[in-house]
Amino acid sequence: MDAKIDTLTPAAKLARDNPVRLPNESAAYRAARTALLAEEIELRRHIERVADQRRALPPGGAVTGDYRFQREDGSKTDFAGLFGDKPTLAVYSYMFGPQRERPCPMCTNLLGAWEGNAADLAQRLSLIVVARSPIEKLIAWKQERGWKNLQLVTDLNDAYSRDYFGLLPDGSEIPAFNVFTRRDGTIRHFWSGEMTGSTADPGQDPRGAPDPGPMWGILDDTPEGRGTDWYPNLDYA
Repeated sequence: MDAKIDTLTPAAKLARDNPVRLPNESAAYRAARTALLAEEIELRRHIERVADQRRALPPGGAVTGDYRFQREDGSKTDFAGLFGDKPTLAVYSYMFGPQRERPCPMCTNLLGAWEGNAADLAQRLSLIVVARSPIEKLIAWKQERGWKNLQLVTDLNDAYSRDYFGLLPDGSEIPAFNVFTRRDGTIRHFWSGEMTGSTADPGQDPRGAPDPGPMWGILDDTPEGRGTDWYPNLDYA
């Protein structure tokens, strides 16, 4: 067993010793809440173990494709240029191909939340949003949304989107999130979210774990939960 786990206070004890009590709660509520808190502590610990396991992955495949992109300032760049001065690059594949008048609402909801943290993330890594629509279309959409910190680029030849599962062989788009590293002069794939329809449980949309969309985490804390027939819209006029 992991020595780190061996030294942790059992979750059930931490939950029992929790001093929080809410006004007018019943004994039944407190008992159920204490049992739930123990599970939440275990979940937090499991998330940490998964993150440790992710960081311990062996080196991924070298990035060798002919990937070409256009930035918002009109300049062209290869894949290495997306790193800037950072050793780590995170790329989100936005479902906003040239066939779409407007982008995927679910992708947009996620990116809207990431916009709020993009400047903070930029201190640690390069975060890039890649889409297949012309850069002018992406800029116009960014302005409409009021985004300032997300960096959008156009995939000029679809090569990146095809190789890293933002574009399927049948031409359909799916969201993809990939992380790459540049160490000792070699660019490698590090990790990607591989939660597709084939990994979803019955009645569940494909999603990562932890879910990268903050909105869903808030809904998970409510009695209504995520619901089964609701998705975010691009606007609520």
